Amino acid sequence: MNLIVAMVLVAGFMPFSCALIAKAGQKSYDNHNPRDWLAQQTGYRARANAAQANCFEAFPFFVAGILFALHAQAPQERIALYACVFVAARLAYIVCYLLDQDKLRSLAWLLGLLCTIGLFSASMGA
Repeated sequence: MNLIVAMVLVAGFMPFSCALIAKAGQKSYDNHNPRDWLAQQTGYRARANAAQANCFEAFPFFVAGILFALHAQAPQERIALYACVFVAARLAYIVCYLLDQDKLRSLAWLLGLLCTIGLFSASMGA
């Protein structure tokens, strides 16, 4: 169970890591209007901001899958496997996004989605 909780925490902090990447080291950062400032960024900063938004979008569905699987008493090893692969896929997604590798990014996104679907299927099969 500790590994599952750790993966939820890691996934939960991913958007904030992306935000840090988007904002770090920029002297012109406007903390009074951060969303406007981020909307004007280009390159890896804009991609980090987009990755942040996608991480926030993926997280609730992932957590719901974890909770359903735990509630259904699916095997914890199976839940942990899906959770670990989800986190690895999402980390790969962020790296691919930052490096502007669109096809690999989409593949990583799909793998993360399949892990989330796997969590829901684990809850139905338990």
